[in-house]
Amino acid sequence: MRLQGAGPRANCRRNKGDPYPFHVVLPTPVKNRSLDLWSGTLLGAAFVLASWQKWVPYSLTETLGFVTGALCVYLVVKENIWNFPVGIANNVFFLALFADARLYGDASLQVVYLFLGFHGWYAWLYGGKDRTAERIERAPPRALAVVLGLVVAGALGLTAVLHQVKGSAPVLDALTTTVSLAAQYLLNRKWIENWYLWIAADLVYIYLYTVRGLQLTAVLYFLFLCLCVAGLTAWRRTLRNQEDAGELA
Repeated sequence: MRLQGAGPRANCRRNKGDPYPFHVVLPTPVKNRSLDLWSGTLLGAAFVLASWQKWVPYSLTETLGFVTGALCVYLVVKENIWNFPVGIANNVFFLALFADARLYGDASLQVVYLFLGFHGWYAWLYGGKDRTAERIERAPPRALAVVLGLVVAGALGLTAVLHQVKGSAPVLDALTTTVSLAAQYLLNRKWIENWYLWIAADLVYIYLYTVRGLQLTAVLYFLFLCLCVAGLTAWRRTLRNQEDAGELA
């Protein structure tokens, strides 16, 4: 994969003690990546049709949330800017689903995600130096400490609020809400640490949605978990290539 904003040497790496000056990292063929995307899209469309015709025991809202959510995370892993409009559609479907299940923290989270989606869309396009596209980076330690502090404070405050409105799982709902917001902010900045927060949130979400009877959504979050591990691996590779390119420049 050609790195955003990097020169031709971004795909080359030198190993110590190697008699050859560079090893070329060959990109994944575009045709294969397109085939994966179109295959997944067709499967998703078939699943939506099956739900609409009531051939599967899942509501249309939950099915649309499943399909758009899986597609969104796949596009994030691939650093594709289209993850943001797909994610915004996903927020609308999950807002309706969670409100109906009385998961008020997660429902309100979708509203915030709508604004963060538009912010991330703009930031990925123009948030880099001199209004260029953002590149994958490590989060500054001070910024990471502030974000984690806000997660703790936000979870405590939101737990109290959800107790008042009689949410079905106030502690877990508050924790996943604040962790997910922090992860989305880190994602908007293209800081690689976002994946660790998403993984932590998804583990809790799988349990939460299973006990609430949202089995399809629980399966979706298991898929999210797998994609997050793949995303962390892919972003680490890209970051390492960027750092190697910087050393060679």
